[in-house]
Amino acid sequence: MKLIIKPEKGFGKIEIELDDEVAGEIKRLSERYGVPVERVAEIALAGEFREPSGELEELERKVRELEERAWKLEKEYSSLRFKAYGLSEDNKILAIELSGLIAENNQLRRFLGMKPERNLELRKLISYYLQG
Repeated sequence: MKLIIKPEKGFGKIEIELDDEVAGEIKRLSERYGVPVERVAEIALAGEFREPSGELEELERKVRELEERAWKLEKEYSSLRFKAYGLSEDNKILAIELSGLIAENNQLRRFLGMKPERNLELRKLISYYLQG
């Protein structure tokens, strides 16, 4: 692996050829911690290593426990989300039907010579359910 170090200002760069073992270790660390390969090499060269505070294994165990709890909650609430989606779709259908009935009612009122009603609150409610 070829590593090229460029200064922030000015010219000149340093090219370093890393053997396969070191390059493999850098890539492994990069994948393990989700950090770009360049950043791992920069940390290694600058010596910015930090010792973990506390027990790393204990923290990883706690993370696994939290992930398990999150998945349990996801299982519980997925059925509720599905039901909520179904109700939302039902509300849309009802809003469409209600809109049609209001239009039919207004046509009948015009036919009978009456003034059509303008239910602004009802129309706002219908538009809310049609958009949601």
